[in-house]
Amino acid sequence: MLNGKQKRYLRSLAVNEKAIFQIGKDGLNDNLYTSLKEALKARELVKVSVLKTCETDMHEIAVELCANTGAELVQTIGKTLVLYKRSKERKIILP
Repeated sequence: MLNGKQKRYLRSLAVNEKAIFQIGKDGLNDNLYTSLKEALKARELVKVSVLKTCETDMHEIAVELCANTGAELVQTIGKTLVLYKRSKERKIILP
């Protein structure tokens, strides 16, 4: 569980990152979960963009992504989610 200081730090790192995943009209699927797990293992911090064509609610998407990948939600801004999951080879040292 991330505390406020850690979330602020992760948000500051995520500002310069680009969204590497997009969720569109197909919504959430197994391929997305698999790719997202691999990206979280490699990067620890991932931005996900939800397109206007996606009919699923942002809150539902965030809950589903966190539940199926084991990640924690750092931030939701508009149609963008920031997820964090600590990997065995730590790349981000939290305060």
